[in-house]
Amino acid sequence: MDFSGLLLLVDIVDAGGLSRAAEKLKVSRANVSHRLQQLEKAVGVQLIRRTTRRIEPTEIGLTLYRHGKHIRDELLAAEEAVATLARGLHGSVRVSVPTGFGQWVMTDWLIEFKQRFPDISLELLFENRVDDLLRDEVDVAIRVMTEPPEALVAKELGVVRYVACASAAYAQAHGLPTHLDGLQRVPVITSPAAGRELRVAGYLGEQRHELKLQPSIASENFQFLHQAILAGLGVGLVPRYVVAQDMAEGRVVAGLSDWRLSIFGSRLFLLRMPDRYQTLAVRSFVDFIAEKAQSLRD
Repeated sequence: MDFSGLLLLVDIVDAGGLSRAAEKLKVSRANVSHRLQQLEKAVGVQLIRRTTRRIEPTEIGLTLYRHGKHIRDELLAAEEAVATLARGLHGSVRVSVPTGFGQWVMTDWLIEFKQRFPDISLELLFENRVDDLLRDEVDVAIRVMTEPPEALVAKELGVVRYVACASAAYAQAHGLPTHLDGLQRVPVITSPAAGRELRVAGYLGEQRHELKLQPSIASENFQFLHQAILAGLGVGLVPRYVVAQDMAEGRVVAGLSDWRLSIFGSRLFLLRMPDRYQTLAVRSFVDFIAEKAQSLRD
């Protein structure tokens, strides 16, 4: 059996298709298709079922995939061990972080990581999308949500708390809502919900309330939201970390203090693809972020 063909089978199954595997390997789709046909001819059975929309391994194909994946991962681990002994810890990590949490909280973490591991290259994507980590070849994604996608491996890192807040001047002039429904009667400053209605959930003790919002200002740029709140343009509905310093110094005050608020979920997860080999650089990054996120549980 052709060893390189076995590894190609792993790439095809992991990528979810011949075209994606070809893109990853930087060869033509025809090349990938030909090599797969040669492997199937060598073993004498069909290994991949092809439909117009997707591919899936046959029973024998799945068996060979599992063996091939194990061999590939062992080879990668051996190469990595030799390289680490020769050069020290190095490598690269491609990370996707939320726009707000990434900018306001993780920036200091990421800088500290680079200071601790200067030979590990970081490539950072600031985005809120979770639909296709495979397409972007992301090693690790950090996301705030209610529940993680079933198709991904998830590690819960902590909780992100939302506050309803306003500048001290706005609060003095207009007051702040005392019930969740009051958010419908004030100009709200918050993030948009792409492609769906924006709703806020509020928990008062064991009671859950939900409210549809029509923000006066909506943006994914948390720096802009922060400035709009300080300018007294309305009541901000943002994660607490955005205004924590301003609240401590009296520039911003919070309402609905008895309520636990959530818009896009309040649980912070570290996500990764289940079948992607984790290099020592990636594992070091995951351990580091888990250590830093401990403060979110305190």
